[in-house]
Amino acid sequence: MTSRHRLLPAAALAAAALLTVTACTTSAPEPETAELTVATPQAAVTAAASGTAAERAVETSRALWGSSPVVVLARADDPDAVAEAAEQGERIGVPVLIAAEGVDVATEIDRLGAATVATVGEGPTADDLALGDVDAVPAADVEAPAARDADSSTLVVVSGPADAAASATARAAGAELLALPEGVTDLQQDASVVGAMGASETDSTLVVGSAFTDRPHLEWSVAAARSGAELPGGGQQFFPDRRFVALYGAPGTSALGVLGEQDVAATVQRAADTAAGYQASSDRPVVPMLELIATVAAGDAGPDGDYSNELDPDRLRPYVEAAAAAGQYVVLDLQPGRTDFLTQARRYESLLTEPNVGLALDPEWRLAPDQVPLRQIGGVDAAEVNGVSTWLADLVDAHSLPPKLFVLHQFRSSMLRDRAAIDLSRPELTTLVHVDGQGSQPDKQATWRALHDGAPAVAWGWKNFYDEDEPMLTPEQTMTEVSPVPDLVTYQ
Repeated sequence: MTSRHRLLPAAALAAAALLTVTACTTSAPEPETAELTVATPQAAVTAAASGTAAERAVETSRALWGSSPVVVLARADDPDAVAEAAEQGERIGVPVLIAAEGVDVATEIDRLGAATVATVGEGPTADDLALGDVDAVPAADVEAPAARDADSSTLVVVSGPADAAASATARAAGAELLALPEGVTDLQQDASVVGAMGASETDSTLVVGSAFTDRPHLEWSVAAARSGAELPGGGQQFFPDRRFVALYGAPGTSALGVLGEQDVAATVQRAADTAAGYQASSDRPVVPMLELIATVAAGDAGPDGDYSNELDPDRLRPYVEAAAAAGQYVVLDLQPGRTDFLTQARRYESLLTEPNVGLALDPEWRLAPDQVPLRQIGGVDAAEVNGVSTWLADLVDAHSLPPKLFVLHQFRSSMLRDRAAIDLSRPELTTLVHVDGQGSQPDKQATWRALHDGAPAVAWGWKNFYDEDEPMLTPEQTMTEVSPVPDLVTYQ
């Protein structure tokens, strides 16, 4: 026989007009036979990211609980009751749900097999829920049921205080809870979040909050954070919380830039010293970087006929390893001659799977079949750039890596043809346009301004030439006379 205990006059609840729930046709088990069982989602990543906290509370309960003889319930329009319900849910050790218009809490209560609804605040009553054999009693009068069968082996990441009910449900299930710091909406944004997620030994991840609604590539974002791998400077986000200062060149030769003027150890130290010269003028921490020319445009066709000499990845690896040990980033620069960028990028896949290695495309040296380096200035279409970025982003995704810096060199508009069509949608990459003009400062500044005109939303790099600039800017001048202030400053 149905048991219904009113807690408030029916008229008061009818006036609230909160609940539109569906009657359950399956009777719940009696309190003495109900069990308290938790669950661990089978999927590596699950999201409770619907539009309201009430919906997300149901999704969290569904993800973490197999059954419960009791649920705690409060009305969505009573914030104090929701807060108290969260406290009561943790005390009793059961799921917490929120009754709201359009949210089918009845189905979740039935799925859990709950025989008791522990209410907080002004209702709702069992009549309002239209449930079967379920008692509605004040939460304060409910004792904790028998201990749950186990803890949920789930890391629950909650994006904001609005999800107090979901957080309480997670704690009651014995899940590991991580609340994102205020203002943080991206898992890659905060070093403490990456550290905590990397340290977790749980089997799965549940992300809770509106911040995760329709988030593209969420599985990668979670997997990358859970890897615990951090970029030089901490965390897994390049900008705007750091600035890079780089040495440019190829190993073993001073003809292509200052990077090749000394051995590996001395190069890493020189990069650190050069970056340190910027810290006093920079409003962000400054991180040293090496830009290694991996493929060098050549004056003759060579055996493969592409007018580009490809360095063996093993020749570059000592730089990558030394930079990683010193907390420095590395970008591999491609000068492909008559071949295409993707063909050359694939050659360095083993290096690009390292978390501190990004990729640069140098269209000056991307030549047509009838062109030769230094006789013509090359260029590349957006379609080819997008082919490389898609491949690189997929590589990051496949290896659960932090985002990679994707650098596009440019000093003429023709070098990046149809630039507006370049795909910037992949969160696995941070795209930076590097302005490589040299010569007099008025000319360099004019090029800088011209390339910014109508530019997409990207980061920006500036290059200082020791021998070609007239004069070369000091670190302080670079920070004060170049506007907007570059995110990356490179020395050649």
